[in-house]
Amino acid sequence: MCSMGRQRSDGEEVKRVFRLLAAAVVASAVSGCTSISYFAQSLEGHVRIMAARKDVGKLIKAPSTPQALRARLTSASAIRRFATDELALPDNSSYHSYVDIHRDAVTWAVFAAPQFSLTPKTWCFPVFGCVPYRGYFDRKSATESAVELHRLGLDVYVTGVTAYSTLGWSSDPLLSTMLRRDDTYLASLIFHELAHQRLYVNGDSAFNEAFAVAVEVSGTRKWLRAAGDRAGLRRYEADRRRSADFLGLVSKTRDELKRVYQSSRTPAEMAAAKAATLDTLRMRYRQTRDGRWAGYRGYDAWFDAPINNAKLAATAVYGEQVPAFLRLFDLCSANYPRFYASVRRIADLPGPARAEALKAVATCD
Repeated sequence: MCSMGRQRSDGEEVKRVFRLLAAAVVASAVSGCTSISYFAQSLEGHVRIMAARKDVGKLIKAPSTPQALRARLTSASAIRRFATDELALPDNSSYHSYVDIHRDAVTWAVFAAPQFSLTPKTWCFPVFGCVPYRGYFDRKSATESAVELHRLGLDVYVTGVTAYSTLGWSSDPLLSTMLRRDDTYLASLIFHELAHQRLYVNGDSAFNEAFAVAVEVSGTRKWLRAAGDRAGLRRYEADRRRSADFLGLVSKTRDELKRVYQSSRTPAEMAAAKAATLDTLRMRYRQTRDGRWAGYRGYDAWFDAPINNAKLAATAVYGEQVPAFLRLFDLCSANYPRFYASVRRIADLPGPARAEALKAVATCD
């Protein structure tokens, strides 16, 4: 558990978050970057979660805690210690508390992109910079936002989110959504979200998410090896191979759509070519699923639901730069402090130079 020096009282924590978000509301009113009502729902949703936190250590010891929850929280505590001791992730009070949020997602993210472009719409926020989505604590509000964006002629995609990071501004709790799958999934989430606290570049979501995924993947592999869970590691590596195949399918389709959108076709012709390209993506998926994946159907829901530019853009944010970060991690001899220092040097470059430096990774500084 965290030391007393790293703990804050619930009252102090809520006041800190309120001051942060209140400042963001004022800044948004001045800059016009987003609506005050949007920040109001963010403030209410986050403070409600923070106020419901319960100390993990006390829950583990309490006789009234269900045995299944006690076991999951015990695993979460061990994973949290591993994150600091073995992955050099922040040693703070995040993930030392727990909240049952009584729903399937903690927030809902709304992505949008033009009908004939894969460049996502972005929204800018004080403190956190510009990102290609808006998050809502209320599903109804997310749906209403999506409907309005669709009325503007944009492709829209809404997805539930299991966990989120305040980048260290507050003590992020474990959420019931994070415990709905096995310990490998839980470890990957904790490593990913703590990576955002370790390093974050305002306005570069692709860089931030790919970095966090790289820490998540390398950290989960290390955690499974340390636990001697060979079967779990085999399952995880199989999941990673399928994920790489999936991202490859999406990347190929994005390249094909870019050529369609850059062509001299009429809007009607472009819409038809877009639909045909997405049909081809589904066909390729079925071939991969029934062949290379031996019938594994874990991605069926993604392909059965509507696919559009916003959904493809959201997928690209989380995957395209991951191989470069993992290559850099290997070049740094799998040493996390060296890796973080190298990533920091790249992060400090201007945007275009940052992307080029990551593509050209050849050494660990």
